[in-house]
Amino acid sequence: MEFTQPQWLFLLLAIPLLAVWEYFRITKRYSGMRFSTISAVKSMPSSFWVRIRWVPLLLRMGALALGILALARPQDKNTIYERFAEGVDIMLVLDTSTSMRAQDFQPNRFEAAREVASEFIDGRTSDRLGLIVFAAKAYTQAPLTLDYSFLQEMLAEVEVGVIEDGTAIGTALAMAVNRLKDTEAKSKIIILLTDGQNNRGEIDPVTAAEVAEAVGVRTYTIGVGAYGEAPFIIDHPFAGRQRRMVPVEIDEDMLSEVAEKTGGQYFRATNKDALSTIYKQIGDLEKTKVEERIYTDFSERYHEFLWPAFGLLLLEILLSTTRLRRFP
Repeated sequence: MEFTQPQWLFLLLAIPLLAVWEYFRITKRYSGMRFSTISAVKSMPSSFWVRIRWVPLLLRMGALALGILALARPQDKNTIYERFAEGVDIMLVLDTSTSMRAQDFQPNRFEAAREVASEFIDGRTSDRLGLIVFAAKAYTQAPLTLDYSFLQEMLAEVEVGVIEDGTAIGTALAMAVNRLKDTEAKSKIIILLTDGQNNRGEIDPVTAAEVAEAVGVRTYTIGVGAYGEAPFIIDHPFAGRQRRMVPVEIDEDMLSEVAEKTGGQYFRATNKDALSTIYKQIGDLEKTKVEERIYTDFSERYHEFLWPAFGLLLLEILLSTTRLRRFP
């Protein structure tokens, strides 16, 4: 409940002052009936009606307080919110080739990419997301879903080295486009993350990008890896695990062409913080459109205070003119 005209409530502060003034006015006023002495009745016990002689005053003050509350126009406000979310369909395409074990990211490229992708999933609300992993071949790890917990579980199960080694960027991109082409979402995007060059698969990445452009799928590409060389752990058959510096070879021209052809953007991430920033930028570019409608219904409740005020006032008049009437 709220008051439409709350300024009237300040009058409530005057009620205690008015009650005190009425009390002194009644007790101090001159009485027209005089007795030579009241010592004979002074010791007699007070009757019930004498003890409640202040009730009319209390009733009057109560009626006044309720009247002021009615003047302030109390209302019940019933607000209904309707939210309409126009979600985005997003396919995450993640490179799981062995080069993703390079340690120019902490602890390595793959773990950093998986952690940032997980944060990106947590940040979406009404969007359907899916996951494709690739190396020499591409596989759908999770179809488009709103079940983010399931998607997080599928992402956690992804490992480097399970798929035959290689980098089939074109095949992975074409598979993601195929997953998105028949959906009803107005906005369809692919976020493709890789650290290498297309060297496997039957489909060229640019050709796959042309198909994506034709069906209205926007592609954001991310190249992960430091410039120059990156530390990489290898298992030597005789010397055991060794740390070597290997060249970073990202086909940035191809990734830029793929992104631009579909209306997306290419990003280069050289560390985990930069990768997090890139995902945030993509999230800001592909915001879910949310429309909110608000319906408010007001119900007047002043009568709930006004009628009791009239009742108290009538009772005060009744008592003041009958059993609790004062003389003169």
